[in-house]
Amino acid sequence: MSLADPHMAMSASASTPQSTPMATVRDPRLDFFRGIAMFIILIAHTPGNWFTLWIPARFGFSDATEIFVFCSGMASAIAFGKAFEHRGALLGTARVGFRIWQVYWAHIGLFFAVATTMVVLNGIFPDGRNYINQLNLVPFFRDTQENLIGLLTLTYVPNYFDILPMYMAILAMMPVVILLKRAHFGLAIAFVALLWLMAQGRILELAGLEHLSFNFPAEPWSSRTWFFNPFGWQLVFFTGFAFMSRWIPAPPVKLWLFVVAVLIVLANIPLSNVGIREFGFGAVEDGPNWARQWRIDNRIWITKSDFGILRYVHFLSLAYIAYVLVGPKGSRIMPSNAASFLAASWRVILAIIMKVGQQSLAVFIGSMYLARLLGATFDQIGKTHMTMLLVNLTGFAILIAIAYGAGWFKSQPWKKKA
Repeated sequence: MSLADPHMAMSASASTPQSTPMATVRDPRLDFFRGIAMFIILIAHTPGNWFTLWIPARFGFSDATEIFVFCSGMASAIAFGKAFEHRGALLGTARVGFRIWQVYWAHIGLFFAVATTMVVLNGIFPDGRNYINQLNLVPFFRDTQENLIGLLTLTYVPNYFDILPMYMAILAMMPVVILLKRAHFGLAIAFVALLWLMAQGRILELAGLEHLSFNFPAEPWSSRTWFFNPFGWQLVFFTGFAFMSRWIPAPPVKLWLFVVAVLIVLANIPLSNVGIREFGFGAVEDGPNWARQWRIDNRIWITKSDFGILRYVHFLSLAYIAYVLVGPKGSRIMPSNAASFLAASWRVILAIIMKVGQQSLAVFIGSMYLARLLGATFDQIGKTHMTMLLVNLTGFAILIAIAYGAGWFKSQPWKKKA
Protein backbone atom coordinates (compact mmCIF):
# COMPACT_ATOMS: atom_id res chain seq x y z
CA MET A 1 0.00 0.00 0.00
CA SER A 2 2.74 2.50 0.87
CA LEU A 3 5.40 2.53 -1.81
CA ALA A 4 8.80 4.15 -1.76
CA ASP A 5 8.91 7.87 -2.35
CA PRO A 6 9.29 8.44 -6.11
CA HIS A 7 11.76 11.26 -5.41
CA MET A 8 13.95 8.80 -3.51
CA ALA A 9 13.69 6.01 -6.08
CA MET A 10 16.78 4.68 -7.83
CA SER A 11 17.49 6.42 -11.09
CA ALA A 12 18.06 4.48 -14.28
CA SER A 13 21.77 5.33 -14.22
CA ALA A 14 22.28 4.02 -10.70
CA SER A 15 22.01 0.38 -11.68
CA THR A 16 25.00 -1.10 -9.91
CA PRO A 17 24.10 -2.79 -6.65
CA GLN A 18 26.87 -1.09 -4.67
CA SER A 19 25.81 2.42 -5.73
CA THR A 20 22.29 2.22 -4.34
CA PRO A 21 22.10 2.80 -0.57
CA MET A 22 19.16 1.28 1.25
CA ALA A 23 16.49 3.43 2.81
CA THR A 24 17.04 4.43 6.42
CA VAL A 25 14.20 6.95 6.90
CA ARG A 26 10.75 5.71 7.82
CA ASP A 27 8.07 6.51 5.27
CA PRO A 28 4.93 7.97 6.94
CA ARG A 29 2.75 6.08 4.47
CA LEU A 30 4.20 2.85 5.82
CA ASP A 31 3.01 3.57 9.36
CA PHE A 32 -0.37 4.83 8.15
CA PHE A 33 -1.31 1.77 6.10
CA ARG A 34 0.21 -0.72 8.51
CA GLY A 35 -1.76 0.90 11.31
CA ILE A 36 -4.98 0.48 9.34
CA ALA A 37 -4.05 -3.15 8.67
CA MET A 38 -3.68 -3.76 12.41
CA PHE A 39 -7.25 -2.65 13.06
CA ILE A 40 -8.51 -4.81 10.19
CA ILE A 41 -6.61 -7.83 11.52
CA LEU A 42 -8.34 -7.47 14.90
CA ILE A 43 -11.74 -7.30 13.20
CA ALA A 44 -10.99 -10.28 10.96
CA HIS A 45 -9.87 -12.54 13.83
CA THR A 46 -12.74 -11.79 16.20
CA PRO A 47 -15.24 -14.69 15.96
CA GLY A 48 -18.77 -13.67 15.01
CA ASN A 49 -17.81 -10.07 14.28
CA TRP A 50 -20.25 -8.40 11.87
CA PHE A 51 -17.58 -5.83 11.02
CA THR A 52 -15.84 -8.53 8.95
CA LEU A 53 -18.56 -8.11 6.32
CA TRP A 54 -16.96 -4.83 5.28
CA ILE A 55 -13.23 -5.43 5.44
CA PRO A 56 -11.25 -5.35 2.13
CA ALA A 57 -11.08 -9.15 1.95
CA ARG A 58 -14.81 -9.27 1.20
CA PHE A 59 -14.43 -7.19 -1.96
CA GLY A 60 -11.46 -8.77 -3.70
CA PHE A 61 -8.88 -11.52 -3.76
CA SER A 62 -6.28 -9.86 -1.50
CA ASP A 63 -6.82 -8.74 2.10
CA ALA A 64 -5.09 -7.24 5.13
CA THR A 65 -2.53 -10.05 5.13
CA GLU A 66 -1.01 -8.65 1.94
CA ILE A 67 -0.88 -5.18 3.50
CA PHE A 68 0.82 -6.56 6.60
CA VAL A 69 3.41 -8.61 4.68
CA PHE A 70 4.09 -5.92 2.08
CA CYS A 71 4.57 -3.23 4.73
CA SER A 72 6.72 -5.63 6.75
CA GLY A 73 8.97 -5.92 3.72
CA MET A 74 9.19 -2.13 3.53
CA ALA A 75 9.90 -1.86 7.26
CA SER A 76 12.55 -4.58 7.00
CA ALA A 77 14.36 -2.61 4.31
CA ILE A 78 14.61 0.29 6.75
CA ALA A 79 15.37 -1.77 9.85
CA PHE A 80 17.95 -4.12 8.36
CA GLY A 81 19.15 -2.41 5.19
CA LYS A 82 21.49 -0.06 7.04
CA ALA A 83 23.14 -2.95 8.87
CA PHE A 84 23.92 -4.75 5.60
CA GLU A 85 25.01 -1.51 3.93
CA HIS A 86 27.37 -0.23 6.62
CA ARG A 87 28.30 -3.25 8.76
CA GLY A 88 28.53 -6.01 6.19
CA ALA A 89 26.73 -9.25 5.45
CA LEU A 90 27.75 -11.03 8.66
CA LEU A 91 26.46 -8.41 11.09
CA GLY A 92 23.47 -7.73 8.84
CA THR A 93 22.55 -11.40 9.01
CA ALA A 94 23.05 -11.34 12.75
CA ARG A 95 20.64 -8.40 12.97
CA VAL A 96 18.05 -10.39 11.04
CA GLY A 97 18.68 -13.44 13.22
CA PHE A 98 18.05 -11.39 16.36
CA ARG A 99 14.71 -10.23 14.96
CA ILE A 100 13.76 -13.83 14.14
CA TRP A 101 14.63 -14.72 17.74
CA GLN A 102 12.30 -11.99 19.02
CA VAL A 103 9.44 -13.02 16.73
CA TYR A 104 9.94 -16.69 17.64
CA TRP A 105 9.42 -16.09 21.34
CA ALA A 106 6.54 -13.75 20.62
CA HIS A 107 4.94 -16.62 18.69
CA ILE A 108 5.53 -19.12 21.52
CA GLY A 109 4.25 -16.68 24.13
CA LEU A 110 1.15 -15.91 22.08
CA PHE A 111 0.33 -19.61 21.74
CA PHE A 112 0.58 -20.33 25.45
CA ALA A 113 -1.31 -17.17 26.38
CA VAL A 114 -4.19 -18.01 24.04
CA ALA A 115 -4.23 -21.74 24.90
CA THR A 116 -4.27 -20.99 28.64
CA THR A 117 -7.05 -18.44 28.20
CA MET A 118 -9.13 -20.97 26.25
CA VAL A 119 -8.79 -23.40 29.18
CA VAL A 120 -9.86 -20.68 31.61
CA LEU A 121 -12.87 -19.73 29.47
CA ASN A 122 -13.96 -23.36 29.27
CA GLY A 123 -13.79 -23.50 33.05
CA ILE A 124 -15.74 -20.28 33.56
CA PHE A 125 -18.42 -21.18 31.01
CA PRO A 126 -18.63 -25.00 31.13
CA ASP A 127 -22.05 -25.07 29.46
CA GLY A 128 -21.17 -22.65 26.70
CA ARG A 129 -18.94 -22.79 23.65
CA ASN A 130 -15.95 -25.13 23.74
CA TYR A 131 -13.18 -22.59 23.17
CA ILE A 132 -10.41 -25.18 23.04
CA ASN A 133 -12.19 -26.99 20.25
CA GLN A 134 -12.97 -23.69 18.49
CA LEU A 135 -9.26 -23.22 17.84
CA ASN A 136 -8.70 -26.94 17.21
CA LEU A 137 -6.34 -27.17 20.18
CA VAL A 138 -7.73 -30.52 21.35
CA PRO A 139 -4.83 -32.43 19.69
CA PHE A 140 -2.32 -30.32 21.62
CA PHE A 141 -3.86 -31.13 25.01
CA ARG A 142 -4.48 -34.77 24.04
CA ASP A 143 -0.82 -35.39 23.19
CA THR A 144 0.99 -32.50 24.82
CA GLN A 145 4.40 -34.14 25.00
CA GLU A 146 4.77 -34.71 21.26
CA ASN A 147 3.05 -31.49 20.22
CA LEU A 148 5.08 -29.39 22.65
CA ILE A 149 8.18 -30.49 20.77
CA GLY A 150 6.39 -29.72 17.52
CA LEU A 151 5.41 -26.28 18.79
CA LEU A 152 8.98 -25.36 19.70
CA THR A 153 10.37 -26.70 16.42
CA LEU A 154 7.59 -25.08 14.36
CA THR A 155 6.43 -28.47 13.06
CA TYR A 156 3.16 -28.00 14.94
CA VAL A 157 1.56 -24.78 13.69
CA PRO A 158 -2.21 -24.50 14.29
CA ASN A 159 -4.01 -22.34 11.76
CA TYR A 160 -4.66 -19.43 14.10
CA PHE A 161 -0.93 -19.18 14.88
CA ASP A 162 0.46 -19.38 11.36
CA ILE A 163 1.34 -15.79 10.40
CA LEU A 164 4.41 -15.30 12.59
CA PRO A 165 6.09 -18.59 11.52
CA MET A 166 5.61 -17.50 7.90
CA TYR A 167 7.14 -14.12 8.74
CA MET A 168 10.16 -15.76 10.42
CA ALA A 169 10.79 -18.00 7.41
CA ILE A 170 10.68 -15.01 5.06
CA LEU A 171 13.07 -13.05 7.28
CA ALA A 172 15.49 -15.97 7.05
CA MET A 173 15.45 -15.61 3.25
CA MET A 174 16.35 -11.92 3.40
CA PRO A 175 20.17 -12.21 3.66
CA VAL A 176 20.20 -14.53 0.65
CA VAL A 177 18.14 -12.11 -1.44
CA ILE A 178 20.33 -9.14 -0.43
CA LEU A 179 23.55 -10.99 -1.30
CA LEU A 180 22.11 -12.12 -4.64
CA LYS A 181 21.12 -8.53 -5.37
CA ARG A 182 24.69 -7.41 -4.73
CA ALA A 183 25.91 -9.92 -7.31
CA HIS A 184 23.19 -9.07 -9.86
CA PHE A 185 19.64 -7.84 -9.58
CA GLY A 186 18.49 -10.52 -12.01
CA LEU A 187 19.70 -13.24 -9.62
CA ALA A 188 17.55 -11.85 -6.82
CA ILE A 189 14.51 -11.65 -9.09
CA ALA A 190 15.06 -15.21 -10.33
CA PHE A 191 15.44 -16.50 -6.76
CA VAL A 192 12.23 -14.86 -5.56
CA ALA A 193 10.32 -16.03 -8.64
CA LEU A 194 11.63 -19.59 -8.27
CA LEU A 195 10.64 -19.75 -4.60
CA TRP A 196 7.15 -18.53 -5.46
CA LEU A 197 6.83 -21.19 -8.15
CA MET A 198 7.92 -23.87 -5.66
CA ALA A 199 4.93 -22.93 -3.50
CA GLN A 200 2.39 -23.41 -6.31
CA GLY A 201 1.77 -27.09 -5.72
CA ARG A 202 -1.36 -27.36 -7.85
CA ILE A 203 0.22 -25.59 -10.80
CA LEU A 204 3.28 -27.85 -10.58
CA GLU A 205 0.98 -30.84 -10.30
CA LEU A 206 -0.71 -29.92 -13.57
CA ALA A 207 2.73 -29.72 -15.15
CA GLY A 208 3.73 -33.09 -13.73
CA LEU A 209 6.30 -31.46 -11.43
CA GLU A 210 4.51 -31.87 -8.10
CA HIS A 211 7.71 -33.28 -6.55
CA LEU A 212 9.23 -29.77 -6.80
CA SER A 213 6.56 -28.12 -4.64
CA PHE A 214 7.51 -27.39 -1.05
CA ASN A 215 6.04 -26.23 2.24
CA PHE A 216 6.66 -26.96 5.91
CA PRO A 217 4.73 -29.59 7.95
CA ALA A 218 2.05 -28.11 10.22
CA GLU A 219 1.32 -31.09 12.49
CA PRO A 220 3.06 -34.39 13.30
CA TRP A 221 0.00 -36.63 12.81
CA SER A 222 -0.98 -35.64 9.26
CA SER A 223 0.37 -34.35 5.97
CA ARG A 224 -1.10 -30.87 6.50
CA THR A 225 1.35 -28.05 5.79
CA TRP A 226 1.59 -24.43 6.96
CA PHE A 227 -1.47 -22.50 5.86
CA PHE A 228 0.69 -19.52 4.87
CA ASN A 229 3.35 -21.00 2.62
CA PRO A 230 6.35 -18.67 3.13
CA PHE A 231 7.79 -19.60 -0.26
CA GLY A 232 4.69 -18.10 -1.88
CA TRP A 233 4.19 -15.13 0.43
CA GLN A 234 7.79 -13.96 0.18
CA LEU A 235 6.87 -12.54 -3.24
CA VAL A 236 4.80 -9.69 -1.79
CA PHE A 237 7.29 -9.21 1.08
CA PHE A 238 10.26 -8.71 -1.23
CA THR A 239 8.19 -6.49 -3.51
CA GLY A 240 7.80 -4.07 -0.59
CA PHE A 241 11.44 -4.61 0.35
CA ALA A 242 12.62 -3.78 -3.17
CA PHE A 243 10.56 -0.59 -3.38
CA MET A 244 11.75 0.73 -0.02
CA SER A 245 15.36 -0.31 -0.76
CA ARG A 246 15.13 1.58 -4.05
CA TRP A 247 16.13 -1.50 -5.99
CA ILE A 248 13.26 -0.68 -8.32
CA PRO A 249 11.83 2.79 -8.97
CA ALA A 250 8.41 3.83 -7.76
CA PRO A 251 5.77 3.53 -10.48
CA PRO A 252 4.97 6.70 -12.43
CA VAL A 253 1.73 8.51 -11.72
CA LYS A 254 -0.17 8.06 -14.97
CA LEU A 255 -3.88 8.41 -15.57
CA TRP A 256 -4.05 5.30 -17.73
CA LEU A 257 -2.27 3.23 -15.08
CA PHE A 258 -4.67 4.51 -12.44
CA VAL A 259 -7.66 3.63 -14.65
CA VAL A 260 -6.30 0.11 -15.27
CA ALA A 261 -5.79 -0.41 -11.52
CA VAL A 262 -9.33 0.78 -10.76
CA LEU A 263 -10.78 -1.52 -13.43
CA ILE A 264 -8.91 -4.52 -11.99
CA VAL A 265 -10.23 -3.76 -8.49
CA LEU A 266 -13.79 -3.29 -9.76
CA ALA A 267 -13.59 -6.50 -11.81
CA ASN A 268 -12.79 -8.38 -8.59
CA ILE A 269 -16.02 -7.40 -6.87
CA PRO A 270 -18.37 -9.75 -8.77
CA LEU A 271 -15.97 -12.61 -7.97
CA SER A 272 -15.55 -11.63 -4.31
CA ASN A 273 -17.38 -13.00 -1.28
CA VAL A 274 -19.58 -9.93 -1.05
CA GLY A 275 -20.24 -9.94 -4.77
CA ILE A 276 -21.39 -13.55 -4.74
CA ARG A 277 -23.18 -13.79 -1.40
CA GLU A 278 -24.53 -10.31 -0.77
CA PHE A 279 -25.00 -8.73 -4.18
CA GLY A 280 -25.82 -11.88 -6.10
CA PHE A 281 -23.40 -11.20 -8.96
CA GLY A 282 -23.23 -14.18 -11.25
CA ALA A 283 -26.48 -15.66 -9.98
CA VAL A 284 -28.64 -17.30 -12.63
CA GLU A 285 -32.27 -18.04 -11.90
CA ASP A 286 -32.80 -21.79 -11.50
CA GLY A 287 -29.15 -22.32 -12.38
CA PRO A 288 -25.63 -22.29 -10.92
CA ASN A 289 -23.86 -19.13 -9.81
CA TRP A 290 -21.18 -18.67 -12.44
CA ALA A 291 -19.04 -16.43 -10.22
CA ARG A 292 -18.92 -19.01 -7.43
CA GLN A 293 -18.15 -21.72 -9.95
CA TRP A 294 -15.38 -19.55 -11.42
CA ARG A 295 -13.74 -19.32 -7.99
CA ILE A 296 -13.90 -23.09 -7.64
CA ASP A 297 -12.50 -23.77 -11.10
CA ASN A 298 -9.72 -21.16 -10.76
CA ARG A 299 -8.80 -21.54 -7.10
CA ILE A 300 -5.16 -22.23 -7.97
CA TRP A 301 -4.84 -18.60 -9.11
CA ILE A 302 -6.47 -17.06 -6.02
CA THR A 303 -5.39 -19.47 -3.28
CA LYS A 304 -4.47 -17.70 -0.07
CA SER A 305 -2.28 -20.48 1.28
CA ASP A 306 0.19 -20.46 -1.61
CA PHE A 307 -0.40 -16.81 -2.57
CA GLY A 308 -2.03 -17.20 -5.97
CA ILE A 309 -0.90 -14.80 -8.66
CA LEU A 310 -4.29 -13.06 -9.00
CA ARG A 311 -4.08 -12.05 -5.34
CA TYR A 312 -0.78 -10.38 -6.20
CA VAL A 313 -2.29 -8.55 -9.18
CA HIS A 314 -5.26 -7.38 -7.10
CA PHE A 315 -3.05 -6.18 -4.27
CA LEU A 316 -0.67 -4.29 -6.56
CA SER A 317 -3.66 -2.57 -8.13
CA LEU A 318 -4.95 -1.52 -4.71
CA ALA A 319 -1.46 -0.42 -3.71
CA TYR A 320 -1.09 1.73 -6.81
CA ILE A 321 -4.48 3.37 -6.25
CA ALA A 322 -3.53 4.17 -2.65
CA TYR A 323 -0.08 5.37 -3.74
CA VAL A 324 -1.63 7.86 -6.16
CA LEU A 325 -4.40 9.01 -3.84
CA VAL A 326 -2.19 9.79 -0.83
CA GLY A 327 0.14 11.91 -2.94
CA PRO A 328 3.94 12.34 -2.82
CA LYS A 329 5.28 11.40 0.61
CA GLY A 330 1.68 10.99 1.76
CA SER A 331 1.05 14.72 1.44
CA ARG A 332 -2.72 14.28 1.07
CA ILE A 333 -3.06 12.41 4.34
CA MET A 334 -0.73 14.61 6.37
CA PRO A 335 -2.54 17.09 8.64
CA SER A 336 -2.78 20.70 7.61
CA ASN A 337 -1.80 23.62 9.83
CA ALA A 338 -5.36 24.89 9.93
CA ALA A 339 -6.85 25.55 13.35
CA SER A 340 -10.28 24.15 12.49
CA PHE A 341 -11.88 21.40 14.53
CA LEU A 342 -11.77 18.95 11.62
CA ALA A 343 -8.06 19.56 10.99
CA ALA A 344 -7.24 19.17 14.68
CA SER A 345 -9.31 15.99 14.90
CA TRP A 346 -7.59 14.49 11.87
CA ARG A 347 -4.17 15.27 13.36
CA VAL A 348 -5.11 13.27 16.45
CA ILE A 349 -6.57 10.38 14.45
CA LEU A 350 -3.57 10.23 12.13
CA ALA A 351 -1.13 10.26 15.04
CA ILE A 352 -2.98 7.33 16.61
CA ILE A 353 -3.07 5.29 13.40
CA MET A 354 0.63 5.86 12.79
CA LYS A 355 1.54 4.96 16.37
CA VAL A 356 -0.30 1.66 15.95
CA GLY A 357 1.58 1.08 12.70
CA GLN A 358 4.94 1.84 14.31
CA GLN A 359 4.43 -0.78 17.03
CA SER A 360 3.10 -3.47 14.73
CA LEU A 361 4.59 -6.56 16.42
CA ALA A 362 3.31 -5.67 19.89
CA VAL A 363 -0.05 -4.62 18.45
CA PHE A 364 -0.32 -7.76 16.33
CA ILE A 365 0.36 -10.04 19.30
CA GLY A 366 -2.14 -8.07 21.36
CA SER A 367 -4.80 -8.20 18.65
CA MET A 368 -4.51 -11.97 18.16
CA TYR A 369 -4.96 -12.51 21.89
CA LEU A 370 -7.62 -9.86 22.29
CA ALA A 371 -9.69 -11.18 19.37
CA ARG A 372 -10.46 -14.39 21.28
CA LEU A 373 -11.62 -12.41 24.32
CA LEU A 374 -13.81 -10.18 22.17
CA GLY A 375 -15.36 -13.27 20.58
CA ALA A 376 -16.06 -14.74 24.01
CA THR A 377 -17.61 -11.42 25.01
CA PHE A 378 -20.04 -11.65 22.10
CA ASP A 379 -20.98 -15.15 23.24
CA GLN A 380 -21.97 -13.82 26.66
CA ILE A 381 -23.63 -10.48 25.90
CA GLY A 382 -25.08 -11.26 22.48
CA LYS A 383 -24.68 -9.61 19.11
CA THR A 384 -26.74 -6.50 18.62
CA HIS A 385 -25.80 -3.35 16.77
CA MET A 386 -24.96 -1.66 20.07
CA THR A 387 -22.87 -4.50 21.54
CA MET A 388 -21.10 -4.97 18.20
CA LEU A 389 -20.11 -1.31 18.13
CA LEU A 390 -19.08 -1.17 21.80
CA VAL A 391 -17.00 -4.36 21.72
CA ASN A 392 -15.16 -3.34 18.56
CA LEU A 393 -14.47 0.17 19.85
CA THR A 394 -13.21 -1.32 23.11
CA GLY A 395 -10.88 -3.57 21.13
CA PHE A 396 -9.59 -0.59 19.13
CA ALA A 397 -8.97 1.36 22.34
CA ILE A 398 -6.97 -1.52 23.82
CA LEU A 399 -4.85 -1.82 20.67
CA ILE A 400 -4.11 1.90 20.82
CA ALA A 401 -3.13 1.57 24.48
CA ILE A 402 -0.80 -1.32 23.59
CA ALA A 403 0.84 0.77 20.85
CA TYR A 404 1.46 3.74 23.11
CA GLY A 405 2.60 1.48 25.94
CA ALA A 406 5.08 -0.33 23.68
CA GLY A 407 6.33 3.01 22.37
CA TRP A 408 6.82 4.28 25.93
CA PHE A 409 8.84 1.23 26.95
CA LYS A 410 10.97 1.41 23.78
CA SER A 411 11.80 5.03 24.54
CA GLN A 412 13.49 3.80 27.76
CA PRO A 413 12.34 6.75 29.87
CA TRP A 414 14.30 5.47 32.88
CA LYS A 415 17.51 6.44 31.05
CA LYS A 416 16.47 10.06 30.66
CA LYS A 417 17.48 12.74 33.13
CA ALA A 418 14.80 13.77 35.59
